[in-house]
Amino acid sequence: MPDNVVDSPYPLLDADPHFSRVVRYMRPSDYAVWAGATAAFPSALYFWEMADPTKSRLRPALRLGGVFGFLGGFLLAYQRSSFRFWGWSENKREEERDFAELSQLAREGKPLYGESPQPQWVQNAAFSNSAFSQLKFSVFPMFNFVNHPHHGTDPAKYGVKPAETIE
Repeated sequence: MPDNVVDSPYPLLDADPHFSRVVRYMRPSDYAVWAGATAAFPSALYFWEMADPTKSRLRPALRLGGVFGFLGGFLLAYQRSSFRFWGWSENKREEERDFAELSQLAREGKPLYGESPQPQWVQNAAFSNSAFSQLKFSVFPMFNFVNHPHHGTDPAKYGVKPAETIE
């Protein structure tokens, strides 16, 4: 399956990162955005209530607002982390960590992006569905939970020999 190549100002680390890698590579600033969004949603509801009072109880609305803020904040933090994998924002820290992690896997002879029990057609479909899905979170949140070989990078830079990449 051909990989789409998008020009970016920083190096591409992974065109379709696995969910666990995106979450593991989150920075403290991503967690701060997540926490800020979690607090901002119920705060906005509270101040709205102060500006235009209603006769209904506010507590259930604030709880639901907290849940929506938590989920929305997570999606925003996940998207920010994904942008660094794609090279759309500064990613020096992730680049060093990615190189160290995948080079170690290559030295141990393990697959760079994990093994998958799914057949190749399922891996291709998973890649097609989840590639750049972080840009469509407002419509349908979708994450990559499948290990597949389509990541848009050359495995040779991690020390994988060309004969090992053919499977």
